Amino acid sequence: MRDPFQNPFPLSDVARHQIWDMLVTRDIDAFLAADWSLVAEDFVEDGFIGIDGRREESPDNWRLSFPSLAAYREEWLRQAKDFAGQSFAEDPRGAIFATTTLEDIEINGDLALARKKFDGGLKKADGSVDVMKWQTVYYCRLHQGRWKICGFTGYLPNPMGSN
Repeated sequence: MRDPFQNPFPLSDVARHQIWDMLVTRDIDAFLAADWSLVAEDFVEDGFIGIDGRREESPDNWRLSFPSLAAYREEWLRQAKDFAGQSFAEDPRGAIFATTTLEDIEINGDLALARKKFDGGLKKADGSVDVMKWQTVYYCRLHQGRWKICGFTGYLPNPMGSN
């Protein structure tokens, strides 16, 4: 059984280990704290681009919602603050880790393609469930000596073809 808190890449696989820590542990912890400063250094600002797949299978429906890191940061903070104001019937950190998998990271030179998937849900205090069923493809680059996010195509259906 998979330990959702355990990085699946050994320390000897430096690039993948660092990318997993960045995209899973730091991202989740920063989101739960609604604190962008915890992940600010994980991004390459110059040339950053974020595509919102809108949970749509067809690229015809995707949008260039984040043409800059500032635009993404604003939406990320909005979502994090909204999330922080909700009440849950279970530990949000544990539930988010349990729904998250990142086991496929392709490295080609100083670039990486990381496929992060969410498959599950989070029980809310009112008895409803916040369904977490989407995926994001991150574009990462070795920048100034460490792996950073230079863009993504996110909020895609998981699995593709499921809607």
